Amino acid sequence: MTQLLEIKDLLKSFAQPGGGNLAVLDIPQFQIAEGEQVALIGQSGGGKTTLLHLIAGLLVPDIGSIRIGGVEITRLSEQGRDRFRAETIGYVFQTFNLLPAFTALENVRLGMTFGSGKHKHERAADLLAHVGLKDRLNYRPKQLSVGQQQRVAIARALAGRPKLLLADEPTANVDPNSAESVLDLIRGTCREEKVSLLTVTHDMQIASSFDRLETLDEINQVTHANASAS
Repeated sequence: MTQLLEIKDLLKSFAQPGGGNLAVLDIPQFQIAEGEQVALIGQSGGGKTTLLHLIAGLLVPDIGSIRIGGVEITRLSEQGRDRFRAETIGYVFQTFNLLPAFTALENVRLGMTFGSGKHKHERAADLLAHVGLKDRLNYRPKQLSVGQQQRVAIARALAGRPKLLLADEPTANVDPNSAESVLDLIRGTCREEKVSLLTVTHDMQIASSFDRLETLDEINQVTHANASAS
């Protein structure tokens, strides 16, 4: 299998108010193949979100290599990482991060940096229809339920046709009855779009439904007791 994501000798620490650094992640190696769907489980505060931010280029590691599609993102400038993320990575944030003044359609279109206006509209409308919001295109976030907002966030993350989708606790803010359908929607859409998926969660019930389940404690050499960032 061709590897899409390859992490090697990754170290990330954060400066502490009293001086010194706190190590959060020390990952010798981690890979995800093209089209693979992986669940990474770990306790809250264990470094899951930090890892996603590193993969997305929102943070840079102290040392180590992160290659996505053969591109070493740690060598890119901040502007280069921003462009690469827009072209290659979709991100489903735990808190959705929808813009309140924009409609569902406009929020999804914001996930498409490139392409013509016509194609953006068609792509956004098609994705919203796919996630069951065909009749909510012009609704703003406050007019949508929490579950519907999550569906908009999923559509936005896939709007730019990414190669890799990162999902940060994607079911944490929806009710338990909706959690399974949200997860099925993410996984099914990723299969259809041929997108690799990395989902991080603290919920074993969610993680156990994946064919490949990894535990952060097993890939990270920093113990949970020594890490306090998420």
